[in-house]
Amino acid sequence: MKIFLLIILLFSNFSLSQIKKKIDTENCSYNGKKLFGKVKIVDSFPDIKVKIVNSFPDLKVKIVDAFPDKCGEWQIVDSFPDVKIKFVEKFPDLKIMFVENFPGIP
Repeated sequence: MKIFLLIILLFSNFSLSQIKKKIDTENCSYNGKKLFGKVKIVDSFPDIKVKIVNSFPDLKVKIVDAFPDKCGEWQIVDSFPDVKIKFVEKFPDLKIMFVENFPGIP
C-alpha cells in the first residue's frame, strides 16, 4: 500500500512540474528563447506555441516596425528570426495579448 501511494505521489509531482511555466521574468525568456525580438510565424516546428487571449496573458505583446529590444516587443519577419511561433487554440506554451502600450510580462 505504501509503495502504491509513493508511486501516485511521484507521478502527481512529475505532472505538476511539467505544467509549471518556464518563463524567466528576469531575462524575458521562455525555455531559453527570447520573448522579444524578430519573430517568425510558422505552421510547423515552432519554438513556442502561442494562444491569443483577451485577459490574463502570460505576455503582453506590442508589434513594432523596428528595434524590438524590450520585453514583449515583436517585429514580424520572414527570415532570420530570433524565435519561431505557432498560433494554437489548445495546449499553448504561452498566452499572449496584443497591446499598444506597456508590453512585457504582467
